[in-house]
Amino acid sequence: MDVVDVNVMVLLKAAVMGIVEGLTEFLPISSTGHLILTGTLLGLTDEKAKVFDIAIQTGAILAVVIVYWQRLAQVVAGLGSDPRARRFVLNVLIGFLPAALVGLVAYKAIKAHLFNAPTVATAFIVGAFIILWVEKVAKPTPRIAEVDDMTPLDALKVGLVQCLGMIPGTSRSGATIIGGMLLGLSRKAATDFSFFLAIPTLVGAGAYSLYKEWGRLAWADAPMFAVGLVFSFLAAWVCVRWLLRYIASHSFVPFAWYRIAFGVIVLVTAYFGIVDWHA
Repeated sequence: MDVVDVNVMVLLKAAVMGIVEGLTEFLPISSTGHLILTGTLLGLTDEKAKVFDIAIQTGAILAVVIVYWQRLAQVVAGLGSDPRARRFVLNVLIGFLPAALVGLVAYKAIKAHLFNAPTVATAFIVGAFIILWVEKVAKPTPRIAEVDDMTPLDALKVGLVQCLGMIPGTSRSGATIIGGMLLGLSRKAATDFSFFLAIPTLVGAGAYSLYKEWGRLAWADAPMFAVGLVFSFLAAWVCVRWLLRYIASHSFVPFAWYRIAFGVIVLVTAYFGIVDWHA
């Protein structure tokens, strides 16, 4: 295989990873878990690949900015005069703070010890049963209909729940949406706030990862990262628009069953040696 073939294969793998990231980032099914497992199948398991996984989240975030650009523009325009705009920004920053602090303290430990198939599969299945419990048993009654109705304390609680999403396979969006519903947010408010909270959280994680691992990267890696970002953006744009329509009349139960099936497949294939998830 010549150099051109190798480069094409790298870019194809980057495109696949970008699509996986974009389709899974905002659904309650764990983008990190899917990226770890997809990367294992594609042979992308080194330290550079882990940086790539985090960096391409920026493409998915751009999709959120595009979908919500009118709301975000109103917030920016109203910062000087609109109390609701200032409270919105304050709530997002408060919600972001817990994950930022935990990430700074535990970044290395999480990357070294939790980026593996058993952790991902277990988190997938446990998270699924939590979703089923919330949707089928708890059925929390919403007290907050819209994001603008949230208080700083509400934002802090959702931010603390978001920290659970650092466990690969748990799902940051799943933790914030389901956690938000348990805390009294409507399905729409929890989903919207999860999207808004993703902007500083994922951009911050990507910037921090690039800063810490810059020495491992070279300009030759730029095409791979660019392709991953582009495909992540496109897939996330489609997914976010679909999810906003979906939640209007559906629950998250189907995602729970998907998580259980996916987690069981990973555990079974690992146990019988069908796939070497530790490669």
